[in-house]
Amino acid sequence: MPDVVILTGAGISAESGLETFRAEDGLWAQHRIEEVCTPEALNRNPALVHEFYNKRRAALRDVAPNAAHEALAKFSAEFPGKILVITQNVDDLHERAGQSGLLHMHGELLSLKCTRCDFRQAFSGESHAEMPCPDCGAGRLRPDIVFFGEMPYFMDEIQKALSGCEVFIAIGTSGNVYPAAGFAELARHYGAESWLVNLDPPQNHRDFQRFFQGRAGEQVPLMLDDLRRWLTRA
Repeated sequence: MPDVVILTGAGISAESGLETFRAEDGLWAQHRIEEVCTPEALNRNPALVHEFYNKRRAALRDVAPNAAHEALAKFSAEFPGKILVITQNVDDLHERAGQSGLLHMHGELLSLKCTRCDFRQAFSGESHAEMPCPDCGAGRLRPDIVFFGEMPYFMDEIQKALSGCEVFIAIGTSGNVYPAAGFAELARHYGAESWLVNLDPPQNHRDFQRFFQGRAGEQVPLMLDDLRRWLTRA
């Protein structure tokens, strides 16, 4: 079991210049969720769904990992124990920073999946609604994104990790998207320390024992220094 489980959300990517979904001027202000991020939307207007994620995919080319991504990757490489990083983000900034031990619970922008079978393929260009599955031939490729109403990926593995870790840390999360918003409570139920890095207190801030308030790029390196000391003392 991992000693440390870290959950990252939109706040860590926002510092790299990526638009978040829930900010007042964010992506949901430009499109209703029902138009671009549900299975029904894909069936009703697949061209619009593909266009939306094509724009998100293109935006990745203009951004780079920030200090928070880099600090987490460095910590993971040096940490003598086990660490699992779970991200709600669909970008590839963690990977570009060199992060290991990473799970994308909401899918990945740089991936397509078949609507019929389990086939997935890496993809960085512009997708369209009529792309056939190269594996089964019967389905069409869609963005490999967990839509609202669909089950997040890796939930069995995540729940097992939360039940056995020593420390759970959330970084840049809104605290109102489940099941991720319940991770801190679950980890604490099993006896873990629970820490938070965020600009503002999220809705679930009472589930955390320590709160590092501020920008992720500034607070994550400081928090990781404290974590090294805490783990040595523990």
